[in-house]
Amino acid sequence: MQPQAPATTASVIADADAVALAKRGAARIAWIRSRMPLLAAAREHFSETRPFAGHRVGMSLHLEPKTAVLLETLAAGGAEIVATGNHGSTQDDVVAHLRAIGLTVHGRRDDSIDDHHANLAAVLDAAPDILLDNGADLAAGVVERGTTARILGGTEETTSGGDRLRGELAGRIPFPVIVINDSLLKAIGENKHAVGQSVVESFMRITNLMVPGRRFVVAGYGWCGRGVAHYLRQLGGKVAVVEVDELKAFEAALDGFRVAAIEDLAEWGEVFITATGQPGVLAEPFFARVADGAVLANCGHFPWEIDVPALKAGAASVTRLDDAIERIELPDGRHVVLLADGRMMNLAGREPKGNSLESMDLGFLLQALSLERVATRAAELAAGAQPVPDDIDREIARRMLRAMGADR
Repeated sequence: MQPQAPATTASVIADADAVALAKRGAARIAWIRSRMPLLAAAREHFSETRPFAGHRVGMSLHLEPKTAVLLETLAAGGAEIVATGNHGSTQDDVVAHLRAIGLTVHGRRDDSIDDHHANLAAVLDAAPDILLDNGADLAAGVVERGTTARILGGTEETTSGGDRLRGELAGRIPFPVIVINDSLLKAIGENKHAVGQSVVESFMRITNLMVPGRRFVVAGYGWCGRGVAHYLRQLGGKVAVVEVDELKAFEAALDGFRVAAIEDLAEWGEVFITATGQPGVLAEPFFARVADGAVLANCGHFPWEIDVPALKAGAASVTRLDDAIERIELPDGRHVVLLADGRMMNLAGREPKGNSLESMDLGFLLQALSLERVATRAAELAAGAQPVPDDIDREIARRMLRAMGADR
């Protein structure tokens, strides 16, 4: 046996830092876990039934404390997990805790976009047979690699990913993918109310600005945009909506919001929040007209709704004011303020909290039970993107009502 090399001072310090980081993560997750009763019940059930025994789950999802509770729940059901986060939203203490309890996790908060792509590749290199996806990155990866045959099925968290599965990847996915965001239960509980609350809370925490009396423009009146617009108005904000879908625009008008095109609101708005899932919503024509001092923020999954590269390329200067605020001077003397580099402000901003515990307990139980359906009854599901089975939606609604004590 070769003698073990003595530990260097640097490695001892690194090990101690990792232990301290894992302890911090464990403490934060303990609070979250204590307020997620739906997942607690699922974890107990899974530990008895072991629906994921023999399966390797490859995951790409925001690595924050609530996600950790979901992964613990899947692991209790026998899943071997190989995971990574999304670019810019990974929380290092959560990663350290998950590694400490034996999960394989790739990624850190400061990863570059190239690092993030390498992390996705590492998850796929582990040959998972079930995918827990966010933005359809893993599904696209197995299509590109030609390894779809080994995939039993999976779930997709987002509307953006569902659109990608039904568009770019249509007809190329021979396995079932349950799109969690297709669930009306999730749309109401998580997208409208939880995203609405967390985005407005994040805006206030990052900027320390008032909402009452301020002029806000919300781009997109899907479930997330509805929530953001309604929560801003409830706090006294003056809110206008940009929506290209005529029916949603009509709904926004009946809900009492000003509805107009982005070019007509560029000089009116003081804060612009994108929630469309589409690229280039705020782009060069808008930058040429936007009011001096306007704040630009995004809450969509992909960091492409604000054309940040074009904005910075045309800037006279860019000054980082803190880790979530940049002041961008425009050539004509105007300036704009960019939050969280155009990424999801409620998960990539300062001290991100994400959506409320209760909403994620609901949303992640949708994930857990949908993954259980894939693991145990995949043959009953059609290939490609599809909504959460109705019986799962209704069962979780009943459980959520009981957990809320809604009859009191």
